[in-house]
Amino acid sequence: MARKKVRPRLIAELARRVRALREQRERPRDSQRYSLDYETLTRPYTERRLPARAWPDVRRESRLLQLLGRLPSFGLGRLVTRKSWLWQHDEPCYWRLTRVRPDYTAQNLDHGRAWGILTFKGKTESEAREIEQVMYHDWRLVPKHEEEAFTAFTPVSEDTVRSVPYPPLLRAMILAERRKNGDSSTDEPMLNLERIRIDPWDYPAKQEAKSKAKGTAV
Repeated sequence: MARKKVRPRLIAELARRVRALREQRERPRDSQRYSLDYETLTRPYTERRLPARAWPDVRRESRLLQLLGRLPSFGLGRLVTRKSWLWQHDEPCYWRLTRVRPDYTAQNLDHGRAWGILTFKGKTESEAREIEQVMYHDWRLVPKHEEEAFTAFTPVSEDTVRSVPYPPLLRAMILAERRKNGDSSTDEPMLNLERIRIDPWDYPAKQEAKSKAKGTAV
């Protein structure tokens, strides 16, 4: 009986999976990558020192998993925010935790990953996603008795004006251009004020978008 030939594509796929599995096993854990020597403020894994502007927060504030490790069920359902958001925005900005996966190799379970539903400047996303920058020392837990007041938000009604007349000089130039092109339209030229949505600089980017932009090694 003749042996069944293995297709080259199948072999390539198996090799890719083996390489991906090896990379995953050799990848350092969060407790290794983000461990910190608080005396020298240096990460032992990379031997890089934190920037000077981060030193006060490192000594006063906590990482996200440091806060959650003290709570029952790692704080599922609780609200967490960041000090930078409290300073930058008047509207409520927070995550509602839906899933936490701590790194059990960490000594105090103060490293890991977390997922939640983001509310940024009063607007809540529809789906949960991974929380980024969990290793930063600026996370704060919203006390339960303050959650209702913290999440209370009345959206400001947007201006209904969507267009305005052009300034006189620009209006004259547009009408002259129309006459030059043989356009007999009598419509008044209006300047469109529709705003293009641009996310703030500190809006948490999605991990999926980051991975697509970076690319995946095969």
